[in-house]
Amino acid sequence: MKHQPCISVVLGNIVRQPDCDAVVNAANKNLRAGSGVCGAIYDAAGPLLEPFSVKLAPLAVGEAVATPAFDLGGRYIIHTLGPKYRFDEDPVGNLSRAARSAILLADENEVKRLAMPAISTGVYGFPAEEAVPIIVKAANETLGKLKSIEEIRFVVTSNLMLALFKNALQSN
Repeated sequence: MKHQPCISVVLGNIVRQPDCDAVVNAANKNLRAGSGVCGAIYDAAGPLLEPFSVKLAPLAVGEAVATPAFDLGGRYIIHTLGPKYRFDEDPVGNLSRAARSAILLADENEVKRLAMPAISTGVYGFPAEEAVPIIVKAANETLGKLKSIEEIRFVVTSNLMLALFKNALQSN
């Protein structure tokens, strides 16, 4: 019998999800340590991540690549490049593509539980009220294609983001 993957949301720290075997990084095109979620993931993964990841650069908007998780725990970090809201020609399409490509790559790598941030809502300036429904819809669109993933867990750091995700999950 085919498993039915679930989508959940929790308030917490994305680098402290010990039962997840992969985490999605809201990456920059050069796959270097950045700020926000990206900086936290690189800090937690330790000094081996950046020299490994930069060899996979540049990353195009909407694409995803996998690296080992190093000191972060779990098996993989799935790096995806979301759009810069005010500068992207198709921010909605590219945000959707970034979320889908990260989830599908995790599934190809036989990930069971995937921790995922709200891609592009930090320094890339995508308004959370617009981004969250797009990301949740993209995740829902992957569910029928998944072979390994049992849970896609959105990890957020504020009650506002938690409410936005809960509302989007109920609406989909």
